[in-house]
Formats: sequence, C-alpha cells, structure tokens
Amino acid sequence: MKPSLVLMLNCLRRGAESRAAGRHFSSLVLLHQHRRRPLPCSPGGTHPRSSSSSSSSGGGSALVFRQHGAPSQVVELESFQLPSVGAEDVRVQMLAAPINPADINMVQGTYAILPDLPAVGGNEGVAQVVEVGPQVTSLKPGDWVIPRDTGLGTWRTAAVVTERSLIQLPSDIPLLSAATLSVNPCTALRMLSDFQTLQAGDTVIQNAANSGVGQAVIQIAAARGFTTINVVRDRPEFNQLSDRLKALGASHVITEEALRQPHMQELFKTCPKPKLALNGVGGKSATELLRHIQHGGTMVTYGGMSKHPVVVPVGALIFKDVKVRGFWVTRWKANHAHDGKAFTDMLDELCTMIRQGKLTAPVCNQVELGDYRRALEAAMEPYTSAKQVLVF
Repeated sequence: MKPSLVLMLNCLRRGAESRAAGRHFSSLVLLHQHRRRPLPCSPGGTHPRSSSSSSSSGGGSALVFRQHGAPSQVVELESFQLPSVGAEDVRVQMLAAPINPADINMVQGTYAILPDLPAVGGNEGVAQVVEVGPQVTSLKPGDWVIPRDTGLGTWRTAAVVTERSLIQLPSDIPLLSAATLSVNPCTALRMLSDFQTLQAGDTVIQNAANSGVGQAVIQIAAARGFTTINVVRDRPEFNQLSDRLKALGASHVITEEALRQPHMQELFKTCPKPKLALNGVGGKSATELLRHIQHGGTMVTYGGMSKHPVVVPVGALIFKDVKVRGFWVTRWKANHAHDGKAFTDMLDELCTMIRQGKLTAPVCNQVELGDYRRALEAAMEPYTSAKQVLVF
C-alpha cells in the first residue's frame, strides 16, 4: 500500500477514535447459547462508560460477523444486552437500515477501513430516540436520528449512544428516504458540487446510473437543470429500466455497448459534451467516459464495481487536459468533522429536495431482520436496481 494511502487511512482511523470516545453504538454484551468472545465496541470505541444508573436498558438483536468472508455465511443474528443510559447518552430504536456495497465489502474484509472483530454490520440507517440522559440537550424522545460517522453498526434493533454521535433528521420525510440519506445522496450532491462549476444546460455523464448514487445524481442534476447521460449495463429489461430512470429525470439512458458506438456523436448534436463524468464502475467503462468528456473536463471515481483498474488514455491528458479525481464520502466527513455545520447544511438541502418531491429514495426491498440472509444474497446479485433495507 502506498505511504500516502496508509497515512490517509490512519488519519481517518484516528479521527474516528477521537470522535467515538465514549460512544457505544456497536458496544453490546451478547447473550449466547455457546461460549464466545463478547462483541467489543465499534472501531475506535471505548468500553461502556460508567453511569449513575446500574440497570441495563434492555436487550435486542444484531447482525454480527466474527470473521471476514461471504456475508451470507459469516453474518449471524445474535442477541445482546444494552448498557445503561448515561448522563450524555441516548437510547435509540432502529427503524430501518440499508445494505450498501461498502457494508458488504466490510464483511468480506476488502474495504479500505475495517472494524475490529467481532462487529455489527451496517453504516447507515435511521433510528428513533427512546430515552435520553439528564445532560442531553439537543435530542428528545421521538426524534429521528442518523449516525454522524461511519462504523456505528446499524444492523441492530436498538443501541445506546452518545448524543454527539447522532444527527437529528426531520420526521416529516419518508422513512426510506431518511434511512438511505447519509451515503448515496450525499455522495451525489458533493460530486455534482465540488469538482466542476456547472450551470443549467451543462451535461453530466455517469455509469452505474441505476445504482443508489446514480439515481440520486439523476434527480439532483435534474433539479439543477443539468442534462444527464446515464449508462447502464445491457439487460433484458433495459426498456423498463430506461423508463424508470427517465421518470426520475434522466435525459438520456444508454447501454455500455452504445457508449462505444460512433452514433454517440449524434447524441452530442442535442446537448453539449460532458463537463463532468462520474465513474462507479472502473475498467473499460471509465475509459469510455473519458473519451466523451469535453476539453478541461473532470472524471470523478467513487466506486469500482467491475474490480478493474481505471485506464486513462494519454491523449485525454495531453490534448484534452482532463482531470481525474476520486471521491469517498467517509473522507469528506472526516475532513469536515471540525465543522459540523457543513454536514447538517448538506442534509438540510437534501431534506428540502425530498419535501419538494425532487428527490426520492432508490427502489428498495424492505426485509425483516429475520430474513437477513435473503437480503444479503439479494444485495450481491448482478443487475439489481433495488436496495435491500432491513426494517425493525
């Protein structure tokens, strides 16, 4: 691993540790039929802090992995006992939590940052406040909240956390929108805002257009007046998928194969060449995006679903002066941890769009916690356009 990447990951880990002091969202005491090592705190967490109350806050269930491997094989549903609610703590009941690609990669052991094992899966979700400690000032029972940071372990029914580890959300937005708000829509908004100065009428091209990020890109771009060219893999139900993405606001929907054809030039007679390309696939797909970017444009890579490297043509660099960048929402949150307002302002903007009907949740399959194996297997199926969401 390159020293620069090691340094960045270590900084992220240290940042998570400093923010997680006293946090025990992933800290539980498991109740087993077999003797096992108890589940420790989440990455960077500490042991449960002492409380003025000696009684526990009840128990619940969590999806736990004690080794890395195939999610459907290593993730198990286990019972736990919650710690008592301390003076600055909040007890929450989870409402819904999605299964994202990064969650799968963490279980597999292939993600850039990994929790200590055993760990509770899940990094995103929405919960409702049930009880607050006497020194909690910003939250009250009934409030909806989401984790402030990655690595809190959201595939569980309940948790006791510190007040500062949560961000309040309005409860007047749909449940699935709240549960899927802090990763994909935030990624889409930042990429559309931070890498090129775009005006109404400008063009954005993206692959993985039917992904959670892709669907958010389509809607945010449409709200800002951008033209979008949306690339998906060919499939038997392409026409139905195209219609669904266009209903979200997609300007054009094409296949990976069409992206490589000369008749793409006909499309560019109806709209400008893209200033911005968003790459969630890598490999040949990313190379094709670069071929169509205009002079001085930017390609931002946020994923690599093909597991193939991004190959940048020399001509694109020399003659078109394209910029090749990367984006990771976890790093963005770490870089802005000192300024909580940046994150809350972004969430406020997204929630306003949701209320206005300009941003909807991706297509979701709601799955009961007991059916978690089916949900994990479905989340890994190819050509899927639906996000698996655990409901509690």
